[in-house]
Amino acid sequence: MLTHQSAPVPEFQLPGGGIDRGESAAQALHREVFEETGWAIARPRYLGAYRRFTFMPEYDRWAEKICTIWHARPVLRRGPPRESGHTAVWMSPEAALENLANAGDSCFLRDFLRHGAA
Repeated sequence: MLTHQSAPVPEFQLPGGGIDRGESAAQALHREVFEETGWAIARPRYLGAYRRFTFMPEYDRWAEKICTIWHARPVLRRGPPRESGHTAVWMSPEAALENLANAGDSCFLRDFLRHGAA
């Protein structure tokens, strides 16, 4: 499951975002997935992290982001995405590799598919 973000540039992404003050990384994962997809997840497993530099239009500046990648199972649709401009999209892993806008996300998915979900 990916999220499609309609603005500022339409693109498919892994659900994600920042960690709020007082939140753990796992708590942020659950919150962000729900906000961007409307789904609850179970059994999250940390896969790794990478660094990327991206323009953040809401702050009108370039920023370094540390992206942590998790594998989890969507288990319950709790409603529509709460975050405006986001839609949950189901596609095969192969289609996700073709459509993910971020090279770092694609790299993690490719590695995950090669080495299995063990």
